[in-house]
Amino acid sequence: MDMNVLSTPGHLISLAARGFARLSEARLKPLGFGVGHLPVLVALQDGRASTQRDLARFARVEQPPMAQMLARMERDGLIRRTPDPADGRSSLITLTERAEARLPDAVAVLLKGNDDVLRDFTEEEAGLLVTLLTRLIANLDRIAGAEASPGPERSS
Repeated sequence: MDMNVLSTPGHLISLAARGFARLSEARLKPLGFGVGHLPVLVALQDGRASTQRDLARFARVEQPPMAQMLARMERDGLIRRTPDPADGRSSLITLTERAEARLPDAVAVLLKGNDDVLRDFTEEEAGLLVTLLTRLIANLDRIAGAEASPGPERSS
């Protein structure tokens, strides 16, 4: 398959991701959220994570950027940290009432943005896009995991 580099799936997905991020940031800003906050907020609300390490894993980011984001979210009154009784080195993170109250509006804004962007897609096309992107992400995770794993030692 002979493709122009600007027509490759990777480049087009990157453009789409940046477009979604700009749209989402603009729509979430009035609610006091950023697009990067959403995985954290959802994970905390659903009980899928309660520590910085678990949140970083859930959001698929490294710990230092997660620590920075959590510090900003705490400063902005979106989360609170309490000492973890099971591990004195760790904190449990929870949503504040302020964040919980705004989260349904944020989810609605994001769903509306997705609807707006997929306006010309049929339901089947939108479903197929989600299925294909989910498979693509799984492949990326698999490749990243394989490349991060130490391989067999090679002799020189």
